[in-house]
Amino acid sequence: MNHYDLLRGLHILAVIAWMAGLLYLPRLFINHIANRDKPQVVEVLSGMERRLLRFIMNPAMIAAWLFGAGLIYSNVHDRFGWKFFYEPWFVVKMIGIVLITGYHHFLAVRFKKLQRGEDIGSEKFWRIANEIPAIIAIVMVIAVTTEMFTI
Repeated sequence: MNHYDLLRGLHILAVIAWMAGLLYLPRLFINHIANRDKPQVVEVLSGMERRLLRFIMNPAMIAAWLFGAGLIYSNVHDRFGWKFFYEPWFVVKMIGIVLITGYHHFLAVRFKKLQRGEDIGSEKFWRIANEIPAIIAIVMVIAVTTEMFTI
């Protein structure tokens, strides 16, 4: 079996799980904010938020990073050498990864604030913020899968 294809498949699966969490957690925040006056609903949503972050999003992010690093290592040592580091698509992808990781940490901080009863923004803010990872992912996928960002 080709180890590169296995790494790529595992990386894609990890990214899918991570993106699902990044898109779902803000939706939970919206429901949490809308139901602040209902303690039983807030308790259920808080548990869902915590489990999503701890058991899906954090492990998926770590796996995506590790499998991605494995792909870079494989590309450098087995396939292309260092030249792909200078490809515009790779630079766009790396910028996207940093942005997505930053967004993940932004959500984690907001989760902690929400658990303490602090204000984390309006429902409208979270409806807009919910689009951020999708936009970044679209740019990254287009950069990697097309020649739009190739020298």
